Amino acid sequence: MDFTFTEEQQAAVEAAKAVFSGVTPDAVPSPALTPGAVSEDLDRPLWARLATADLLGLTVSPRHGGAGLDPVALCLVLRESARVLARVPLLETSAVATTVERYAPEATAAELLPRVCRGELVLTAASQGRTGHDPAERAVTARRDGTTWILDGLQTAVPWAHGADLIAVPAHTADGHTVLALLPRTHAGLDLGAQYSTHGELLAELRLDSVRLDDTHVITAEGAWEQLRATLTTGTCALALGLGEAVLTMTSQYTGKREQFGHPVATFQAVAVQAADRYIDLRAMEATLWQAAWRLSSTSPGALPADGDVAVAKIWASEGVRRVVQTAQHLHGGFGADTDYPLHRYHAWAKHLELSLGPAAAHEEALGDLLAAHPLG
Repeated sequence: MDFTFTEEQQAAVEAAKAVFSGVTPDAVPSPALTPGAVSEDLDRPLWARLATADLLGLTVSPRHGGAGLDPVALCLVLRESARVLARVPLLETSAVATTVERYAPEATAAELLPRVCRGELVLTAASQGRTGHDPAERAVTARRDGTTWILDGLQTAVPWAHGADLIAVPAHTADGHTVLALLPRTHAGLDLGAQYSTHGELLAELRLDSVRLDDTHVITAEGAWEQLRATLTTGTCALALGLGEAVLTMTSQYTGKREQFGHPVATFQAVAVQAADRYIDLRAMEATLWQAAWRLSSTSPGALPADGDVAVAKIWASEGVRRVVQTAQHLHGGFGADTDYPLHRYHAWAKHLELSLGPAAAHEEALGDLLAAHPLG
């Protein structure tokens, strides 16, 4: 295991920093003032700049127009995007694209992936259940009808669905298998309802009523949904890390300037200890993130499953990002609650990331199940 970043991964980070340098998190209204106050669409100009910088096909192979990098590179770029709360489905599009290339028929990959890399196709995924065992994730069913599939059911809290061109929806067959349907947003039988998360972004409730898809848009390969979910979860940990680091930097700058009794409050022991505890949280979040991302990148025969490492990373990400933003609010005092100050938006995004794809408790339960099935030692 080597956590030294390659030249290609470092180049991706530098490109991401250049693209995200002009994004200002405080440029949109606070979700606490008006639910859904932010724009209902993703940041299209930023999406175009990501395409120009070749960052939309990071994990797509060169034969389809991508960079051919690994999940570590994707997480490095996601970390930069979260520092500025970039309003783009970079994680969802990248995760679905990776799954399509690995598990979908070659004709489907050849049709979709070059358009993804050029920024012409926005992808997202219905994946907001807890850890893969939540009944909410099994609310969509799929059954065969000759050469087509018929999908029925409901999925809630789907991010970016109103602006995406294609939505990956897990659906469950009568024999207990999970298939992954690639569903066009405007497809007949699909209805999108409006929902809003803690960060004020528009989510979707998907209602599927006898939606018909042919085989080219249904991935039946074993492990496709599990791989997609693991990538989404690990990417969410990268977002939480980038957000947490930005918040701790913001807090350090504020407490270094704010004076009480003639001294910066950062010099007070109680303040320094709290900041140090949050720094430890961030380092634990970082170590467990790279372990999970490295495990996802290991595709050689005999490679160990990533499930346990992904669960540990999400436990630390959920708990750590919550503690970081809570401490930041406390150390900022009343200023931290001012909705004209960007910390408020970071707090709202942190709560969304904490709960996305399952809170810490759900992943602790999943980890317990894994250990019960495969005892250590």
